[in-house]
Amino acid sequence: MVEVRDVIAALLDVYPVDLAEDWDTGIGLTCGDPADRLDRVLLALDADPSTVDEAIGLGAGLLVTHHPLLFRPVQSVAADTPKGTLIHRMIRCGVAHFAAHTNADSAVGGVNDALAALLELTDLRPLVEHADGSATGSGRVGRLPTPMNLREFTSFAAERLPPTLPGVRAAGDPERELRVVALCGGAGDSFLPAAAEAGADVYLTSDLRHHVVAEFVAMAGHPAVVDIAHWAGESPWLERAAAMISARFPELTVTVSTIRTDPWTVHAPSPGG
Repeated sequence: MVEVRDVIAALLDVYPVDLAEDWDTGIGLTCGDPADRLDRVLLALDADPSTVDEAIGLGAGLLVTHHPLLFRPVQSVAADTPKGTLIHRMIRCGVAHFAAHTNADSAVGGVNDALAALLELTDLRPLVEHADGSATGSGRVGRLPTPMNLREFTSFAAERLPPTLPGVRAAGDPERELRVVALCGGAGDSFLPAAAEAGADVYLTSDLRHHVVAEFVAMAGHPAVVDIAHWAGESPWLERAAAMISARFPELTVTVSTIRTDPWTVHAPSPGG
């Protein structure tokens, strides 16, 4: 019989903690007994009321997410707080929670490799290498199999990524030819300079700000920028992580949540936009 600790060990083998960013404090087991036995695992990007309900409804003994539930230090997980409510529900219903965050971003086969594969990029390398100079690191840089302009690439990304209400937007000359793509799943504005230094024609990431993007693309030689929904850029990793768990523990039922936990729920196009 598989125990919670067995799946955690497999996840940490593929996504080692030492690949995480120094500031990342939310990795690991949030709640649950490592010795509990498992029949089913659910993977989702976020631990929120909808995915916790899904885990309980499925009878999953472990909920694996990319985003930590307790990312910042807290003084209480009382049941009258939003996160405390989730933790109490999971404990009462026998659902353990584990998060693989920036360690899954940087690992080979992790979040950024999954995003690069979705965009059909080849000749991948880290955007920012780890100190050990291995193939691990933050973000990725790769080549498109066929050059396309920014307008075409924006549409291509929208077609390949999981659908979200915000969709995909770009900054730069729509007719600019693109060959080299830099990317970072999740919030990647801190790597804008690295994308320029990498010689990328375009940088794809999430959670970008108006002035930062405007000033960046105005600089001669800088790449164009494509802004995608945070959820869309990271959720393709879930299928890879699920496949790894299934391969190592074929006796488990491993499910990837289909719930879209992107926070944006309404979109109204601007007339004439």
